[in-house]
Amino acid sequence: MKKIKKKEQRKQKKSLRFWLIATLLISVLYVWLQQKEDHYEIWPDYTREAAPITGLHPVVAESEQLLVRKAARRGIDIVITHGYRSIEEQDELFNQGRSTTGNIVTNARGGESYHNYGLAVDFALRTPDGDVVWDMERDDNGNGQADWMEVVDMAKELGFTWGGDWANFPDYPHLQMDFGLSINELKRGKRPPDSP
Repeated sequence: MKKIKKKEQRKQKKSLRFWLIATLLISVLYVWLQQKEDHYEIWPDYTREAAPITGLHPVVAESEQLLVRKAARRGIDIVITHGYRSIEEQDELFNQGRSTTGNIVTNARGGESYHNYGLAVDFALRTPDGDVVWDMERDDNGNGQADWMEVVDMAKELGFTWGGDWANFPDYPHLQMDFGLSINELKRGKRPPDSP
């Protein structure tokens, strides 16, 4: 009788070990898939259907307009040169300097830029003569500070991240608000709230 009980106990322990190991392996696989760049194709997220994006996110649009007004009050005329960009437009820009003429200006393919999700803008300065320039040294308001960096500081105060801070491919005209979302999350359909 005791031998039968011990056998059953050993069987139960083996079964328990098996299920613990299986659960651990499944958990590791799940975490690995979540971190994999293209996991959304392997492990789709069906939680919500992504609405089509056709323009700037409302918070980004409002902050962009506020930035233009704040800069103007300091005597700096800025121009927003890019805002929302479609996937096709992003691919055209990516091909520039690669398969088409021009300089390489981005490393982001379509769907890999915050512009594609309405979360980024690019800016330039307008000179007193009306020219649009990307001159980071200009001081048209005459206060001894580069106008470009004054705009960057104002943008950061409004919650923008500046592409000029990126170590691997600085993008000096670029300002974005990612709301804590990665490109992979945006590709899977996650979207920031319409208000902060």
